[in-house]
Amino acid sequence: MSAFSLAGKRVWIAGDRGMVGSALTRRLENENCTLVSAPRARLDLRRQADTEAWMMAERPQVVFLAAALVGGIHANDTQPGPFLYDNLAIATNVIEAARLAGVEKLMFLGSSCIYPRITPQPISEAALLTGPLEPTNAWYAVAKIAGIKLCQAYRRQYACDFISVMPTNLYGPGDNFDLSQGHVVPALIRKAHEAQRSKAPTLEIWGSGTPRREFLYVDDAADACVFLMQNYTGEDFINVGTGEDLTIRELAEQVCRTVGFEGQLTFDRSKPDGMLEKRLDVSRLNGLGWRYRVDLAEGLKRTYAWYCQNFADASADPARRRTMQ
Repeated sequence: MSAFSLAGKRVWIAGDRGMVGSALTRRLENENCTLVSAPRARLDLRRQADTEAWMMAERPQVVFLAAALVGGIHANDTQPGPFLYDNLAIATNVIEAARLAGVEKLMFLGSSCIYPRITPQPISEAALLTGPLEPTNAWYAVAKIAGIKLCQAYRRQYACDFISVMPTNLYGPGDNFDLSQGHVVPALIRKAHEAQRSKAPTLEIWGSGTPRREFLYVDDAADACVFLMQNYTGEDFINVGTGEDLTIRELAEQVCRTVGFEGQLTFDRSKPDGMLEKRLDVSRLNGLGWRYRVDLAEGLKRTYAWYCQNFADASADPARRRTMQ
């Protein structure tokens, strides 16, 4: 393990308005560093020349690359172009600009969707590129795999201290609660909330409810990222998660308890399930000395409280899609 100090450094969180970027901002308030920001209205990370010019002018010393276009199964499946192009452009532009600007250390945030659709569970880092991807999110996965490989290539060729982490499914304050764009946790929270308020007798869930998923509270993810930035360097990427999973049905039941919805669950089996099981092997992360703190029950409680305070904006703002999964 190699210690890297953030003290006195200029730190840029690319994607600082998204769910993960906001959590990283909260976490870095406890570090003696200076945060620099590039508002989306000022800088489009899909534009290579603009990204390089901004980086050369601002000279951040540390970069957390959390910017991405993300969404749930429906968004990934129906918008393959933007999910591939936008994420590929963001990754390549920021990583190359960081090399040119002499950034001391960069962290690229990938996604657990990079792994094959069918692979031994829990999924170790060695599973990458050992089988076909899940078709419903292949476009996003390809862009994230390219980002990982670019960081590895730049380490080898240019000795850049660029590392990658693979978070599991994240949720928490600042998530996207749009039903056509969001992930499963915010979608379930919104649907259960609306069903509870309207006293609906049933709540419909996409798919069969049988797939198993792992979920990590976003502030835990941010803490893990800062920990790894400070304590890890190497070409191999690191899984970030809890190492624990549950079925979508069990998740829906827990969300309903959190919200107070007491109706029946129904399942629309015409909708895709995605991967049947996805749980990360987090033994490398645990071996470095980090473990999650916020369990699912507490995380859902905090997320629902945030939704109740902000749900109108959270449900309607399409700009929230540019966050990190």
